Amino acid sequence: MFNKNKKPMPERLNICFIAKSFPILGRASEHGFLWPIAKGLAQKGHKVTVLSWKTALAKEFIDQDGVQAHFLGQGYYKAPEEFPNYAFKKFQELHSQEAFHIVHSIDSCGLTIAENKKSHQVATAFDADATHMSELFAIGAMSQETLSSMVRIALSISVRYLITFLTQDRKVIKYADGIFVTSPQQKLVLERYYMYPERRTYVVPYGIEIGSLSQREKSEALRQKLNIPGNSNVVMTFTDMTEIEVIKNLLLSFEKVAIKKPSSRLIIVGSGPLRKQIEFEMLNLALGGKVIFTGAVSNIEMADYISLSDVFVNLSSRTSGFEPTLLEAMAQKKVIIGSEVSPIANIVEDGIDGFLIRPADKQSLSKLIIQVFTGHINSDDIGENARKKVVNLFDLEKMLKQTLDAYQRILSHSGLYK
Repeated sequence: MFNKNKKPMPERLNICFIAKSFPILGRASEHGFLWPIAKGLAQKGHKVTVLSWKTALAKEFIDQDGVQAHFLGQGYYKAPEEFPNYAFKKFQELHSQEAFHIVHSIDSCGLTIAENKKSHQVATAFDADATHMSELFAIGAMSQETLSSMVRIALSISVRYLITFLTQDRKVIKYADGIFVTSPQQKLVLERYYMYPERRTYVVPYGIEIGSLSQREKSEALRQKLNIPGNSNVVMTFTDMTEIEVIKNLLLSFEKVAIKKPSSRLIIVGSGPLRKQIEFEMLNLALGGKVIFTGAVSNIEMADYISLSDVFVNLSSRTSGFEPTLLEAMAQKKVIIGSEVSPIANIVEDGIDGFLIRPADKQSLSKLIIQVFTGHINSDDIGENARKKVVNLFDLEKMLKQTLDAYQRILSHSGLYK
């Protein structure tokens, strides 16, 4: 408890969001749900301030939809790794003008503020992404059903957990008055392995802003730009190219698809440090010009790319939350194939509104894609069910209510308010 004289619970909250990435444009971007949440809170009468690094709009300050956003990385000679320090200084400046009630850090960049929360009399909340939980999910996803694989993966997870917990995660756990998770899977991991109290964990299924989004028509201009034949069936994936195994397995699976359906194409959207290695893997397979590397695309272009696909695949488990491109594909009524060991498994009913497989299961992946392309799977029904699922689950009003309810409980647990 911070003080003996607790203040009355405020009706109008002064909220500070902190995230190195806080996109204003684009639903399918990482953390693309954040702006709708911030905007919705402001519309309900709360004061909302965002501290982030940079924006595609190249502005230092944006006052939009009732939200004041400060982008602290605009300008010269600023190092991204210094963002937590910049955020702390900006927080102190704004807090002295009008005290914040709660700081909600989406990643670990708000840790310095949390460490000083007592002197600033502010409650602090983190998202599960502030920990290295996603790295543990990613390692676990590579397990195969052999004893040697399971032992090796279990050892890798244990070593990585100890390193990340001792270097950073234990501080997040120590200073968080509450932690937001997007799935029961994350909640269980926090309780079981991070020893974080269940009563201070809040499940809010952040996703994307669906709104009145209708299914997009396939862009003929984009199809021609990518040189995709009009009769082609298209598989698409998004990747930051920081892991090789998942993309390698997709390439091996697609090789079997291309043999049976020569007109089919695989579009790989994204760029990253392993791009040359991934391209080398592709050149070693009998794929010819059937794989298209687009490079990185902007957040606002993502939906247009997804609209070209017939099957959208994302088997990565590097995020412990919901993968936004998968949700976008579901909203666009695409047949999606996700990982059964990722959080998407908490909302997708296999065979009803999408499909779930193990990332290393190349045979099941190629079989599923071929069944979609040959009409043995009813893509229309799967797509309709997928859209209904995300529209119901990621209703903005529901997310806002859950967030505000959590804030009230976090403020109470902080010991600052009655």
